[in-house]
Amino acid sequence: MRDEETGSWWQQVTGEAFLGPLKGKQLDLVYHDELSYGLWKKEKPQGRVLQPNETITAAGRYAPADWEDRVGKLIVPTTPSDQRLEPRALVAGVSLNDSAKAYPLSALQKQNLIIDVVGGTPVLLAMGDDKKSLRAFERVADGRTLEFFVKTNASPMRLIDSETGSEWDFTGNAVSGPLAGKQLRKIEILRDYWFDWQAYHSNTDVYVEAGQ
Repeated sequence: MRDEETGSWWQQVTGEAFLGPLKGKQLDLVYHDELSYGLWKKEKPQGRVLQPNETITAAGRYAPADWEDRVGKLIVPTTPSDQRLEPRALVAGVSLNDSAKAYPLSALQKQNLIIDVVGGTPVLLAMGDDKKSLRAFERVADGRTLEFFVKTNASPMRLIDSETGSEWDFTGNAVSGPLAGKQLRKIEILRDYWFDWQAYHSNTDVYVEAGQ
């Protein structure tokens, strides 16, 4: 990304300026969700959608819809430095307390829920009913670390903590049980290609499915 005020160039994943007058400066990261439009619209029925600017469209200043297909083969290293996963394997990346971990989306799609610890923080990663939307939370409530499992045949998806039997929805809110009304702290999660994630997190771990 290039800012118009100084002409500095910024890395879109890290928010750090790497060239120009502001080189070395860091933008503050803003929390975001990785959701499908359908699920977001259900949660935020009054939400607004950013539309393309017709003037910019007419001037041809937006990247073409197939830009990734056109440049993808050029940006993947021919010999990735880390070959634990295929270069273009999609991962959900979590970075906490100077530690990082990549979770293959294929594993999340199979399991719907992953319980783990990253950088000393107990976390959970969950995939929505649409098998596309992702969220991560710190699995701590009232100072207690919780273990979770997916409630069988629940629609929409519900999680249950083993300690109190409370039910939690996909927003991390307890909807019933002793912890009703409690909210799990959201954790930043990035859906990314493996080659890109490991380029910015050289010390990253990789989640391995049980039995592999």
